[in-house]
Amino acid sequence: MLDEARSSGKKLGTVAVSRGLVNEDQLVKALAEQCNIKIGNLNEQKSQPEALLLVSETMASMYKVIPLTFKDKILSVAIVDPNNLTSVDDLRNLLGLNEVIPYLVTPTAFEEAQKKSFAGKEDSIADLIQELEADGTKGRRKNETSIDLESLMEQADSAPVRRLINMVFLMAIRDQASDIHFEPFEEDYKMRYKCDGVLFELPPPPKYLANAIASRIKVMANLDIAERRLPQDGRIELTIGGNRVDMRVSTLPTLFGESAVIRLLDKSVVALDINKLGIDATVLATFRELINKPNGVVLVTGPTGSGKTTTLYSALNELNVIEEKIITTEDPVEYEIEGLVQCPINHEVGMTFAAALRSILRQDPDKILVGEIRDLETAQIAVQAALTGHIVFSTLHTNDAPSTITRMRDMGLQSYLINACVEGVLAQRL
Repeated sequence: MLDEARSSGKKLGTVAVSRGLVNEDQLVKALAEQCNIKIGNLNEQKSQPEALLLVSETMASMYKVIPLTFKDKILSVAIVDPNNLTSVDDLRNLLGLNEVIPYLVTPTAFEEAQKKSFAGKEDSIADLIQELEADGTKGRRKNETSIDLESLMEQADSAPVRRLINMVFLMAIRDQASDIHFEPFEEDYKMRYKCDGVLFELPPPPKYLANAIASRIKVMANLDIAERRLPQDGRIELTIGGNRVDMRVSTLPTLFGESAVIRLLDKSVVALDINKLGIDATVLATFRELINKPNGVVLVTGPTGSGKTTTLYSALNELNVIEEKIITTEDPVEYEIEGLVQCPINHEVGMTFAAALRSILRQDPDKILVGEIRDLETAQIAVQAALTGHIVFSTLHTNDAPSTITRMRDMGLQSYLINACVEGVLAQRL
């Protein structure tokens, strides 16, 4: 039986059931006792509307659960695999709940309940928005201009808003989007996400949800939901399907409410392989020569979200050997790579690119990555590092490679220093 389990990749319990040594109920009872999980009875525990409103079919499928009940920020779910407890905890974090209680059920009961729970429910944003538009609160909130903190918290915590935000996140991650935009206007509210440099519009939610959506995003990013007059920046970390997804959140007060833009970084879909970046073979050969130089400055330029950091990290991944020390400084650190010393920027305590770069030079580095050259001070220190025998990689916001020289001169860097240090510039766009 062990040999069959190993060769087929099936679990030992599944093999035992298939051989008729135990039935599904006996197996569930044994696993529940072993893992200290409650046993569920899906004949008695039906999926309640509140739970189905919170957990969409897409989400349930991704986390391998069936939502059962939801009350007082406690969700109960049916699971079929006791090793799925990590996903249950990830679901709790995603939904911002106090607790998710798992109930272990048989595979047969799970499949039957799954069909019944989501029967006739097309899992789409358009359907959810229709439900929201039919909500009786629409007329009451449509013209509100001032909402107290308690109301904001209540709206942000409501199941429909959570489900809408989570559904947008899951769709954007599934389609490998780079950014999600939430934008309030005078008469409506737009949701869009960017794929390959192009924005695609999603079905618009009711305008009265503008404050609730902004507040929900702020809660997830640990921002101040009461502060609606100033821009705020934060971060959301999610684990979806076992993969960690980092989200950088930026809010901006506008004429008709708060706009929010979320930068997505799904590390599971990014292969840090310089050969898989789609760079022309001739250009790639030249780029390889540049990154293997002993000193100098190598820059990658292009529009926001065009993959500049991914290109540089792919280069560092290739250069990452035990014989050399590589230090990076970014705002924030986008990729975590074993063997690299990585320093996050923290403007609140004075940890700027310039300050970090000064300290890095005292750490005996061989290769340095600076997330972005934004000002003259950072540019000057990068040049000093190059002149003292280091290779420095960084990014710059310009439209093409020749414009990089103009941009550096505009910062105040002398032409002879640019000529002496800059080894090459790679311009890219999606």
